[in-house]
Amino acid sequence: MTNPTPGAPEATPSPTSDEAVLDAGTFDELLESRREGLFVRDGSWHQLARAYRTVQLISLTAALVLVAVAAPIIAAVTGTGWVWIPAGVLLVVLAVTLILTPRQIRSFGYRLRENDLVLRRGILFQRVVAVPYGRMQLVDITHGPLDRAFGIAQLKLVTAAAASAVVIPGLTQDAAEKLRDVLIAVAESRRTGL
Repeated sequence: MTNPTPGAPEATPSPTSDEAVLDAGTFDELLESRREGLFVRDGSWHQLARAYRTVQLISLTAALVLVAVAAPIIAAVTGTGWVWIPAGVLLVVLAVTLILTPRQIRSFGYRLRENDLVLRRGILFQRVVAVPYGRMQLVDITHGPLDRAFGIAQLKLVTAAAASAVVIPGLTQDAAEKLRDVLIAVAESRRTGL
């Protein structure tokens, strides 16, 4: 075995079967902040499933079409034009959200570290949350009809502080189940040491 030359990039180890499950069907690269050194990488970041973007775009488009169809009907039935003001505002908000959603989804990532689970999200307002394994009390998987059709799920972590539930949306079903099992096993081992 040869030592790498100084300055040469280190070879990345092949992903374990757990990481392969967590990364199946996700985006290729986590979008980073433009600020250098904002997020230190001491583990591998995992992303949301690509299908989650499709589900979100379908939901937002359906809401946009519903408002666009309902506003003229309500205006015609009531005979008033004021309905167009809230409908117009709602259409603009939905259109902007529709444009920003793919980038927001790409900015979401999570990482399993030795003592905690770190989640990051946001474009303009960035948020980084670390959830200690020993504080987790409940790990819940949910999925709606559209989520099931696209094979994705949402993982919810409830900690000792009831108001601090953390949600990881848009995981593939396999990744959600694997992550749930890993988090439960690690949380049980951490709680026994208390």
